[in-house]
Amino acid sequence: MFREELTHYSRSLEREMHVMVYGEGGMPLLAFPTQDSMCHNYEDFGMVDQISDFLSSGSVQLFVVDTVDTESWSARDGDKAQRAARQEQYYHYIVDEVVPLIHDRSDETPAVTGLSMGANHALITFLRRPELFRGVVALSGVYDTDSFFGGWMDPTLYDNAPECFLPNMPADHPYIQLYNRRRIILCCGQGAWEEDGVRTLRNLERIFCDKGIRAWCDFWGHDVNHDWPWWFKQMRYFLPFLFLADA
Repeated sequence: MFREELTHYSRSLEREMHVMVYGEGGMPLLAFPTQDSMCHNYEDFGMVDQISDFLSSGSVQLFVVDTVDTESWSARDGDKAQRAARQEQYYHYIVDEVVPLIHDRSDETPAVTGLSMGANHALITFLRRPELFRGVVALSGVYDTDSFFGGWMDPTLYDNAPECFLPNMPADHPYIQLYNRRRIILCCGQGAWEEDGVRTLRNLERIFCDKGIRAWCDFWGHDVNHDWPWWFKQMRYFLPFLFLADA
């Protein structure tokens, strides 16, 4: 299986960043790692092996990015405005630098995915720029800025808070029609360490319903924990549905 590590300087973040690429050809899949992790996360914990048949067959090409979570979402003692601004810079790094990098290697429209905090990044990126992606699979996210910023909000963080900006989206906003031509898949278990994921996904499910957005919010069993063995099963289960999306 093809494997390559790309190193490049990010204008948005003003630092060197890395992207791991696995496989050649097929649907590009932009992947965000777990909280505070870097681009080797999917390989180190076995996700690359788990979907190796998709990668080796040319069905999927995986692009795993670095994060700056320790400077944004995880930096709870830091200045909140600076943390929110860093997240916004990271968002622009993804859409302005990583997505073009993917298009340099593929003519196909990418999908986006993420695990735990990576699910938050995947959903934020997809919802803000749905024209760039064919769909999203977000696993075990906690979709609530209060969990990380303690109720604090400014306009920059608002733009990165789907639980805030989606309810205020006008009913005739063109993104709503575009969302409904894509595949939106969000899943969490109901076992250990998934309590906040269940709570915030229930809230998003209600918002999607209120807005007429067709999103598949799937709650797996009470034995399904916030952990890699379940993410392996979920990724293999949901990945084929992205091939059915309007690209």
